[in-house]
Amino acid sequence: MSLYTSYFNETHNQVRLTARKFVDQHIRPFINDWEEAGTFPRELYNLAGEAGLLGIDHPEELGGSGADIFMKIAASEEIMRAGSGGLAASLGSLDIGLPPIENWASQELKERIVPAVLRGEKIAALAITEPSGGSDVANLKTRAESDGDYYRVNGSKTFITSGHRADYYTVAVRTGGEGYGGISLLLIERDRAGFSVGQPLKKMGWWASDTAELFFNDVLVPKSNIIGAENAGFFVIMSNFQKERLNLAVMANMTAQLALEECLKYVHQRVAFGKPLAKMQVIRHKLADMATDLEASKEFTYRVAAQIASGIPAVKEVSMAKNFATRISDSVTYEAVQIFGGMGFMRESLVERLYRDNRILSIGGGTHEIMNEVIAKQLGL
Repeated sequence: MSLYTSYFNETHNQVRLTARKFVDQHIRPFINDWEEAGTFPRELYNLAGEAGLLGIDHPEELGGSGADIFMKIAASEEIMRAGSGGLAASLGSLDIGLPPIENWASQELKERIVPAVLRGEKIAALAITEPSGGSDVANLKTRAESDGDYYRVNGSKTFITSGHRADYYTVAVRTGGEGYGGISLLLIERDRAGFSVGQPLKKMGWWASDTAELFFNDVLVPKSNIIGAENAGFFVIMSNFQKERLNLAVMANMTAQLALEECLKYVHQRVAFGKPLAKMQVIRHKLADMATDLEASKEFTYRVAAQIASGIPAVKEVSMAKNFATRISDSVTYEAVQIFGGMGFMRESLVERLYRDNRILSIGGGTHEIMNEVIAKQLGL
């Protein structure tokens, strides 16, 4: 019996099996080539949509399977088992690009955008980060000036997941004065005049992820494309961060899980000084510590997910879970490379990729330091 039966029911387990079969058939045989190529076929979105994987935790009335955090976690964990955080991030960019539309946009905008993305026919991305801003969302510079029935958008975004080939961008813009009170969200289609995308960005990890810079040069966007009320976008962005941070904690836990599993196989195969590494106390104790830390992190992440699923505010807890999970994945992936020794430094080794992919997890969705600021504020400091 699984340790986590209190979180995952039979339906979740069936979804997990579906996702596992999908990964085994459509991703795992090709992932090494896709990583080296720095991309994966767009067709994968169509296949994931047909399998029902993209619609998980999205509204039924728009073509999804309905809100279910643990169904999403089950599917996400299996997609991570392909061994590529970059593929998981790009295939899942809709999970940060669509929720603001689903929760705050007009019915017309929801119906025009969401169903096609959930079917895998279109790709959605979230565009907040700017070259000058990073985590300083409240001071973003991309400007949207009123121009009759349109906004005229000028500015740029960077580090945008699915940025190069997305069809729809949920874009944070400044429609008002300085600070968080002047920020709005707009849905901007890629075919609008004045919009352009830079070359795919080359990254330390997440090689298979499509990551790009976006440029807006007098892009006219209908005012009907606004998501939520004008100048009220900061609240929507902050609300959207909660599930993104939870998902990053899940990704960190799975990164550590895969690294640990690789080590547990390797220490039985690798012989040094006349005996398997598995018989050496220093290695055994290292693995025991890695497994203990990971177990604690997974349980904490699931507990926070259950809190969110119950509708209980979890701003502090999800920030804690992300920081804890990424700290553990930092440690576990580092030790995994150490256990593998020279082979851990080779590109043919999965732990080498896990080590690189892991590094972004304590940066994306709010850095470790920003998370600590959130936690401190929640503690009344």
